[in-house]
Amino acid sequence: MVAISIIILIICGLLALVVLAQNPKGGGLAAGFTGAQQIGGVQRTADFLEKGTWTLAGALMVLCLVSAGLQSGSQSELNALDTPIEQTTDETVAPAADEAATDPGAEGK
Repeated sequence: MVAISIIILIICGLLALVVLAQNPKGGGLAAGFTGAQQIGGVQRTADFLEKGTWTLAGALMVLCLVSAGLQSGSQSELNALDTPIEQTTDETVAPAADEAATDPGAEGK
């Protein structure tokens, strides 16, 4: 379970870096490459970043679903926490004594 959480955090960091490397207007990391004739030029860099974004987002979604499935699988631990606590009342205390203890003016009467 801890391993999945660590992988999720790593994917989140990578996804943030890949998204920040992109520019909504087609620039970003791809803007550093000039000339469309280069091998691996602007268009291919933009395609790589877009595919990387979708891949990381899909992996993040799958890992979150797996993590949620593993957590809900251990119902015995959750049921032990959800059991109500029984409240017991002490029936030996007389109501008159209970009122005298709560009313500060009742002692002098």
